[in-house]
Amino acid sequence: MDTNTDTHLPDHGPVCRGVAGLLEGIEAKHLSAPTPCPDYTVRELLGHLVGLTVAFRDAGEKALGPTTDTPPNEALPRLEDGWRTTLPARLDELAAAWRSPDAWQGFTRAGGVDLPAQVAGLVALNELVVHGWDLARSTGQAYDVDRASLEAVLPFLEPAAASDEASGEASGEASEEAGEVPAGLFGPPVPVPADAPLLDRVIGLSGRRPDWRPGE
Repeated sequence: MDTNTDTHLPDHGPVCRGVAGLLEGIEAKHLSAPTPCPDYTVRELLGHLVGLTVAFRDAGEKALGPTTDTPPNEALPRLEDGWRTTLPARLDELAAAWRSPDAWQGFTRAGGVDLPAQVAGLVALNELVVHGWDLARSTGQAYDVDRASLEAVLPFLEPAAASDEASGEASGEASEEAGEVPAGLFGPPVPVPADAPLLDRVIGLSGRRPDWRPGE
């Protein structure tokens, strides 16, 4: 049940449910398929999703430790048995953690990086939106994201894209001081028409081609 009554705070619940809903459509044949993440197959993308849901759950709860201290690119993710049950449960836990207004206060840590909690909450939301799209596109499934989530991550990504284009260390530092996503956290932006669907614009800003298909 969604219990976040503060309409000013993003709710991770709809995106978490959307990602969980994709799992039923994933067959064994999909696990070795490529994804828009160049280094990940579907199997590794699922392992990454399990890991990031735990990390951002703990970041929201300020339960700092090994799960929040490990950089995500330290090693290729491993997908453990039971992921069809584990991942939906972790998604629910992440959503519940960030429904608390306290989760958005002060500082926290994720991926070994200390950052404002409000930034961490938006990073988590963006990770779910984008990797949900990755998963859907890689397995040939439809993917719908609620407009509120897209409207939350779009302005969050735009300053990072501008900083990436400027490609200067000073602009990256300015973004972090302003409480924005650090430049380079996601891939270089891909140009997308200004009148493109909102999801396509988010996907382009996160460094992916909205028209990506397996084998390309």
